[in-house]
Amino acid sequence: MHIKRVFVNVIFLATCLFSTMTMAATPPLPCDPEAHKQFDFWLGDWDVYGVKGKLAGHNKIEKKHAGCVLHEQYTTPSGYSGESFNIYDAGRKVWHQTWVDNAGTLLLLEGGLKDGNMVLSGETTDVKGVVTRHRITWTPNADASVRQHWESTDASGKWITAFDGKYTRKVGG
Repeated sequence: MHIKRVFVNVIFLATCLFSTMTMAATPPLPCDPEAHKQFDFWLGDWDVYGVKGKLAGHNKIEKKHAGCVLHEQYTTPSGYSGESFNIYDAGRKVWHQTWVDNAGTLLLLEGGLKDGNMVLSGETTDVKGVVTRHRITWTPNADASVRQHWESTDASGKWITAFDGKYTRKVGG
């Protein structure tokens, strides 16, 4: 009986030692640094309203892939839909967004946090070769809402507002 108890104790100690060594050797998650959390204020289930208070759509932003990616899913009452994937590129120290939608749009944006706002910019080229620049700014508000201000250039290169929306959390969202 004594040998059996010693054997059980040895196995128990070996298991504890192995578990401790394994936990100590576990690397941190790849997206733990604070930079990967800079856009977390946008996470949530949102109703999106235009400047006149009219419902523009619904947006759900959640973390995916071990917390490394913010996945956005946007829909409107008229049937428009799109989604984006947002990630912090630690090597280049920039945020990147890839937006796609059911109108065939591909929008690639990059940038970062500036004065507490997430500012991403990029450009699109239409089928006639016309280049339009885009700049989108997300601002967290004191009331826990988020403002999204999307600016694009017109034919003369002047910045104009393409969309100005307010994200409010869905009840229970």
